[in-house]
Amino acid sequence: MIDLALDADVAYVTLSAPAKLNALDADALRDLGAAYARAENVGVRALVLRGEGRAFCAGRDISGVDPRTDDVAGFLDGLVTPLLQRMSAFPAPTFAAAHGACLGVGLGLLIATDVVYVADTAKIGSPFAALGATLDSGGHALFTERMGAHKTLDLIYTGRLMSGTEAVQSGLFSRVLPADDVLEATTAAAVTASTGATRAFLASKALVAELRDERLGLWESMANENAAQAALCDTPDYREGFAAFQEKRTPSFTGR
Repeated sequence: MIDLALDADVAYVTLSAPAKLNALDADALRDLGAAYARAENVGVRALVLRGEGRAFCAGRDISGVDPRTDDVAGFLDGLVTPLLQRMSAFPAPTFAAAHGACLGVGLGLLIATDVVYVADTAKIGSPFAALGATLDSGGHALFTERMGAHKTLDLIYTGRLMSGTEAVQSGLFSRVLPADDVLEATTAAAVTASTGATRAFLASKALVAELRDERLGLWESMANENAAQAALCDTPDYREGFAAFQEKRTPSFTGR
């Protein structure tokens, strides 16, 4: 149910179980991690994640789960969190096209992606109130950081789902688009990134992750920016970018 296609320097990862809204069980999570590992080994310079059918991902597949014997900690700590960490650390820009239901683990997949383009009709929130469970896969951190405690708990207590438009207006994701346009726009952005200065992009990815995870102040972050810029000076793409500017031509980056 996880498809991987490689085209030039872009990997396309598709959740392909539309009959169950791309809900993920343990095997699917392992397959998704393997797809990212293969794309990394190939050395792609951008990655697109999408869902087939009416939804991006409705979360965990609980159709056959017995709550009396379910190893929740093993599923979340042993499978979900390591996968999201792998996705977040992927050594190239990553993009997701989100539509329909983006819930639970599906929301976590988006949190672990660099750039998320969302259909205006997407459904994002916490449906767990009806299950007697709590939001997982990083949802509490995302919602509280972007929307504050009151709106986060309102969503959790009521189970109300935001549209893609509201989610982007709340600062959750990158850009909202009509549902018919979201995949094309996401693919175009990834293709453009795949021709860019990959090492410079990864430097920014690391700097943003530091700010998010370590809550750095302005001056400490600026010092890290300076160090990253100095390190890039020795790369072929840095020299190519300056040469192209000075020669008034389009740069030709190789990702090195």
